[in-house]
Amino acid sequence: MADVYDVPEEIDVRADGPLRIITLNRPAALNAVNDALHTGLARLWPQLAEDRDARAAVLTGGGKAFSAGGDFAYLEELSRDDALRARTIAHGRDLVLGMARCRVPVVAAVNGPAVGLGCSLVALSDIVYMAEDAYLADPHVRVGLVAADGGPLTWPLHTSLLLAKEYALTGARITAERAVAMGLANHVVADPLAEALACAGRIAELPRQAVESTKRLLNLHLERAVLATLDFAITAEDQTFQTEDFRTTIAKLNAGKF
Repeated sequence: MADVYDVPEEIDVRADGPLRIITLNRPAALNAVNDALHTGLARLWPQLAEDRDARAAVLTGGGKAFSAGGDFAYLEELSRDDALRARTIAHGRDLVLGMARCRVPVVAAVNGPAVGLGCSLVALSDIVYMAEDAYLADPHVRVGLVAADGGPLTWPLHTSLLLAKEYALTGARITAERAVAMGLANHVVADPLAEALACAGRIAELPRQAVESTKRLLNLHLERAVLATLDFAITAEDQTFQTEDFRTTIAKLNAGKF
């Protein structure tokens, strides 16, 4: 199935009948997002939508983490490579709108930390199961960036504006229990993958048109909110990648001194 989808080896797509199990596949790096993984995620969602045999999908991370966020070396490269940065920011837009518009319901199995873009993938999923020791965090501001494809785009729809501001501005961790209480996740469970697969299986058995049209109806609210803010967010993120604050912070992160 991975060969049918045009995705890099950093993303594993496996078919289980009408289900598609999507695994972020850089376990040795805690599924930190590099250029290949980011590009693959941008390309994935239209392909999932076009897969007429797919009725539901589960999104999870390989190994101990869902995703540890941006790979530090990749982030440093983005600060000085204009062409890479432009392509990456365009892919970020494609990723957000691709998930928002994807006809296939996506159930997230958050098996460990979901940070940065990992946190965004959770926020853009349709139903979220989290492991007891998993957490969410969007540390874009802490490293000097605006989160163009991050939590601030969608969190105000899931939780209060005050709580969205608190966690977007501070980058503080949101425990699984707190995420459920805030409305950023549905359930805290011992085995998120098993629970997500069971949920996706139940959805896959329901009438296709009713499921897909209901998801679209609900996600019209999400898409309108995203489109209202996305262009500003993209411009702001591009600018922050070029600031001295970001370059200093990412140099410290790469040196292990932050």
